[in-house]
Amino acid sequence: MSQIQEFNDYRAKMNERLLAHDNKTLKRFFSLDGAAYEEGALPTKTKEMLGLVASMVLRCDDCIKYHLGKCHDQGVNRDEIYEIFAIANLVGGSICIPHTRRALEYWDELSEV
Repeated sequence: MSQIQEFNDYRAKMNERLLAHDNKTLKRFFSLDGAAYEEGALPTKTKEMLGLVASMVLRCDDCIKYHLGKCHDQGVNRDEIYEIFAIANLVGGSICIPHTRRALEYWDELSEV
């Protein structure tokens, strides 16, 4: 199983479990998160690129994978990804380098699909 399928399957399964519980705060947070990335003053593509930078700076590998997938869906190309990586490392410092390595590996797999 590819790491993309494994990540997406696990994420979907656990989100379903989380949202099956009647917790208004969690449901509202998930709804807000989804709404924030809809088209607005900034296009969705830009918002996903911003989300990727923030995720890299915060060093959240699950978030990085999620936003890489969304960036791929939005048509972000390899040159744009490398610029996103550069900005994330500039803002976040060298601690982002291991996450950038894993992000590149995941991006490569996305690009093969």
